[in-house]
Amino acid sequence: MKTWLCLGLGLVFALSAGLLNAAEPLKAGDAAPDFELKGSDGKTYKLSELQKTNKAIVVAWFPRAFTGGCTKECKSMKENSASLKGLDAAYFTASTDDVEKNTKFAESLSLDYPILSDPDGKVAKAYGILNAAGTAAGRVTFYIGADGKLLHVDKAVKTDSHGADIATKLKELGVGAKKS
Repeated sequence: MKTWLCLGLGLVFALSAGLLNAAEPLKAGDAAPDFELKGSDGKTYKLSELQKTNKAIVVAWFPRAFTGGCTKECKSMKENSASLKGLDAAYFTASTDDVEKNTKFAESLSLDYPILSDPDGKVAKAYGILNAAGTAAGRVTFYIGADGKLLHVDKAVKTDSHGADIATKLKELGVGAKKS
């Protein structure tokens, strides 16, 4: 009986400790966690380096390459590339798939922007979007200002219109046309 009581109390303690240490969800105004991720274009992207361009940065996370919703989302961003490239922002999609898979996915869709890879899930975890199993990121888009602060967090992504939605949101956030 004492063994069960000790095990039960230990479990309660472990669970409550885990809950107390759980990170609060990121929100507008929070500092975006830095990242260094390899892109499907072979380049490595680091948030702190991107900030030096004085552009807004958009990272649209998706769960898995080569799946229906993720394909629609990436295609929508490609279809709206003229609007997105006309704004003073750098934009990416990202997933916990490895670089090889994301590269094949980007090539299969002829994407004109890079997909970032976070195969160990550390960045997705830092952003609070790694699923409980630690196997995939949630479908969440982060809008980051040139100062590294989050401008907006979109947890209600519509895959079919996401490219247009990003362009609209950037304009709402005051991100203007690219400077010549």
